[in-house]
Amino acid sequence: MLVHPVTVPGSGTRSWTVLGDDDVPAGPVERFLAYLSDIGRSPNTVKAYAHDMKDLWQFLGFRGLDWREARLEDIGEFVAWLQLPPAGRAGEVAVLPSAVAEVSASTVNRKLAAVSAFHAHQARNGAEVGDLLAAWKTGGRGGWKPFLHHVSKGKPYRGRAIALKASKKLPRILSVAEMQAILDACTRLRDRFFFALLHDSGCRAGEALRLRHEDIAAAEREITIVARENANGARAKSGGRAVPVRPELIRLYADYLHEEYGGIDSDYVFVIL
Repeated sequence: MLVHPVTVPGSGTRSWTVLGDDDVPAGPVERFLAYLSDIGRSPNTVKAYAHDMKDLWQFLGFRGLDWREARLEDIGEFVAWLQLPPAGRAGEVAVLPSAVAEVSASTVNRKLAAVSAFHAHQARNGAEVGDLLAAWKTGGRGGWKPFLHHVSKGKPYRGRAIALKASKKLPRILSVAEMQAILDACTRLRDRFFFALLHDSGCRAGEALRLRHEDIAAAEREITIVARENANGARAKSGGRAVPVRPELIRLYADYLHEEYGGIDSDYVFVIL
């Protein structure tokens, strides 16, 4: 099976699909991924879901299961299968119990969330699906409560029944020396400005790549992150905001425009030189 990029007719939006061994899109998966694109999910999100659905389809194929007939026990086996190395998944080798899991618990949980969303989408469209990743629970004290819980207090509600315990990892912060080493290694002012922008503003790489010149207020020493569609595919994962920056970053931006950007006719700050 293969995850392949596609372009949505009419809008030209980039999306992804899952092709079977016969190079034909898997129908239910195709409709689910198209739905995610239609409601404005990021192409990177759709791509990640496509890989998750490819894993599910491969597992079901190995087990000879139809996706509508799978049950909770099958998803438990799917979790164990995900943690096997590729050769072990295909049944080519026996995997020792001491073998390190191929994917982390957080990755498995993300894939389970994709499977759950897929089946919920199919159920809302009238498909007869198994009661996957769901259990009837009674709301108790504390914890998350569903919408309108006060109306149905004491009644059972649907919640995920499978989730691995994932360890929380704190983000590692670069030291001043490490950041300076990165900046010194840049051979272009464009690249130096890019990394300096990430460090100084805290914005994401996608947010930096989608910046336009109108978003940089040099006099105010402020950069505005604007949520908009971009021709280069870059997206902001969070809403719009204004970020104050140091004057050194504005000077680096000016040097980049003067020495490298020159007369390039583009709205985007970061371009191919």
